Order: sequence, then structure tokens, then C-alpha cells
Amino acid sequence: MNWLKKLFGTKATVDFKQLQQNGAIIIDVRSPDEFRSGHIKGSINIPLHSITKETARIRKMNKPVITCCLSGGRSSVAKRMLTQAGIEVYNGGGWAGLRSKIS
Repeated sequence: MNWLKKLFGTKATVDFKQLQQNGAIIIDVRSPDEFRSGHIKGSINIPLHSITKETARIRKMNKPVITCCLSGGRSSVAKRMLTQAGIEVYNGGGWAGLRSKIS
């Protein structure tokens, strides 16, 4: 187990509920069909393949971003892309799990 911490580091606990209450926006990076099948109320659907094209619009929102998807894989990639663009972003992981953390 210790070798996993060395390999991946320790993950700081993020209070997603507090982030959202303070104005963070939730960006769901799943496909539109996945988003229509269920999502967090108030979240914005920007599919992962569109994140790069939407970076300027996201930056103009001037708010922290929480990314989510189905399981956390795509939201992790989106987090990395937005971080490189200078946006404050947190990976919320799977949307259902994130929903339970902010409810």
C-alpha cells in the first residue's frame, strides 16, 4: 500500500459541496447522450473532445471548475487540460458520486 502512495501521491480531500456553494461550476465531460440520461442539476455539458475549443469560454466564467464524467477517467483528462490552460479545476470523478458529495 505504501508503494501506491509513493507512486500516486496522497490525495488531498476536497470539499466539493463548499466549492459549489462558493460558486464553482460543474462541467460534465460525458457525451450529450450520456448527459441526457442523468446529470447533476445546474451542471454544464461540455464533452471531453470539445474542452480545448471551449477553454476561452470557461476561462471567461472566472470561476473554479469541478469536472465529472461517468467514472472519473475523462474528468481527470479534462482537469489536466484545463489546469494547463491556467484554470482552477478539481476532478469530481463520477457524476453520481459527486452528486452525493454535494447534496
